[in-house]
Amino acid sequence: MTTMRVIVDEMLAPVPSGLGRYTEELTRALIEFAPAGCVVEGIVSASTEAEYALLDERLPGLGTLYKTSLARRELIAAWQHGFTRLPGGGMVHAPSLLAPLGRHDRQDGSGHQVAVTIHDVAAWMHPETLPPKRAAWQRAMAKRAHRYADAVVVPSHAVGDALRDIHDFGDRVRVIGSAAGSRLAVPADADARADRLGLPPRYILTTGGLETQSGVEYLLAALALPGSTELPVVVIGPDDIGGLPVSEAAAAAGLPEGRVTVLGELSDGDLSVVLDRAAVLVYPSLTEGFGLGILEAFHFATPVVHSDTAALAELAADAGLSVAVGDLDGYPSRLAQAVGSVVDDPEYAARLGTYGQDRAGLFSWRSSAENVWQLHADL
Repeated sequence: MTTMRVIVDEMLAPVPSGLGRYTEELTRALIEFAPAGCVVEGIVSASTEAEYALLDERLPGLGTLYKTSLARRELIAAWQHGFTRLPGGGMVHAPSLLAPLGRHDRQDGSGHQVAVTIHDVAAWMHPETLPPKRAAWQRAMAKRAHRYADAVVVPSHAVGDALRDIHDFGDRVRVIGSAAGSRLAVPADADARADRLGLPPRYILTTGGLETQSGVEYLLAALALPGSTELPVVVIGPDDIGGLPVSEAAAAAGLPEGRVTVLGELSDGDLSVVLDRAAVLVYPSLTEGFGLGILEAFHFATPVVHSDTAALAELAADAGLSVAVGDLDGYPSRLAQAVGSVVDDPEYAARLGTYGQDRAGLFSWRSSAENVWQLHADL
């Protein structure tokens, strides 16, 4: 029996994130599409019994769940400083940089190998967009990965290209993308959910909060410009990034009170309704590793306006409307024009939706999982 052990700790992170969703989706697919004679086990920091039960519920078919003796914060620190002992050998796959990276011999017959995932290069290119401790931790763990990782998974060629200028991993880099959530589907009670969420009849959707890299502040500025669309704005994500509530940012941009609504983190059913009913998803990120939100909008044939950052252009491949970031002073004006061209032209919006849905069909979690299995087989 061949065993792959996956670090599933991100699923229990204190703040829900796209990384947690990625970890869950990938691990579920690794279990479902495991080759004959292969099994998937989990590795998690010391947690509560309720949290262990949650992992068992969300990852049906998972083999042994190895529970480390260290809580999440202590485990992060231990692995950063090289205290990486785990029982047994075999394949270890980390859906992030949180991994037991240390010196090991892949030729000793134990089959020991470690693959990590680097989702973006913001910690190097735009460190101001992250909490300082998080950026420093990512840089430190990437340095350990450069020394000890047997393979590095990146979500796009754009990240792989940028990473070469930071750490040259050579042929250890493998590009493996992700896909829209496997449980995203419009539920039967969509109308009731829309009413409960307070969704307007038509609205602009954006995601990512007000982190600098998300570019949401430029969208707010765009919608405050004279002549821009007056559709309300719905934001998926936290209402407080860096201590600034969305309402204050909207007011500072010149938008009237009540124009912007923040929904926070959503269940799969609620997220499906919000994505499906949006007039347009605007993804104005200044830096990005993949752009899963775009793929999720494509899944529902929702038209997308996005920045021309390399990863988003690679993902969308002309299925969305690309807006040049260029000089940031002019970025809001370009965003306003692009958004207006979609929401004011139903035929164009419908064409974009069709293009996007076709594009989304090229990505699947099965493909992602099979590529991960193949990566470890190649090692």
